[in-house]
Amino acid sequence: MLATLTAVSTPRTVLIVEDDEAISESVAYHLDRAGYRTLRAADGAQGLRICRQQRPDLVILDLMLPNVDGWRFTEELRREDSRVPVIVCSARTNEYDRVNGLRLGADDYVTKPFSMKELVARVHAHLRRAEAHRRPEGRSAVERDGLVLDPEQIQAFVEGRAVGLTPREFEVLYALASAAGKPVPRERLYREVWGYEMVHGDRSVDVFVRKVRQKLAAARPDRGYVQTHYGVGYRFEPGPADPEG
Repeated sequence: MLATLTAVSTPRTVLIVEDDEAISESVAYHLDRAGYRTLRAADGAQGLRICRQQRPDLVILDLMLPNVDGWRFTEELRREDSRVPVIVCSARTNEYDRVNGLRLGADDYVTKPFSMKELVARVHAHLRRAEAHRRPEGRSAVERDGLVLDPEQIQAFVEGRAVGLTPREFEVLYALASAAGKPVPRERLYREVWGYEMVHGDRSVDVFVRKVRQKLAAARPDRGYVQTHYGVGYRFEPGPADPEG
């Protein structure tokens, strides 16, 4: 009797950079059960070496690490790879640390103690988004006022020059541009780009809109593309540059 051969997809690899062994083991256990392949590093320097050698699909990162801390790890990683999603899991709960982690290049920020179920759900959402980047079918380019948003390249262009957006920044701008000039509430923007509901007080949307504005302003100083809709969120509306945003 011939055995039926079934194609088995290669599991996605998640790197856990965490110096607390109990937390690292617990995260790895839950991700392994969810079907992921996990790698572990106990400090930032080791984490960077593993990233360069193994090219993980996603990184879960603590901030308070020996040798190379999480902030420096994120800066180094983003210089080499702008696409791999980074989820910070940290006991540092103040707004400055959240905003600074996102500003340096993290995609998400979870505070300890956290629900393992929630963390696994966030990993799922980030990797689904990364997979969608590899298959941009059904999404057409958007062109407005000298700015082109190209889903196939996951990049924005001004007069043919790349703006230098990260995938997450591109998704924020593309979601706004796809709303055809209508204001997009922060909660809806977060849901569309991150893939789950925004926690009260989360500043991720504001941080990423600020980064998008800065890069667009550097590419074309005379124009503004993202406007603040006070009390609601943001809207895509090209016009003269406004220093107040």
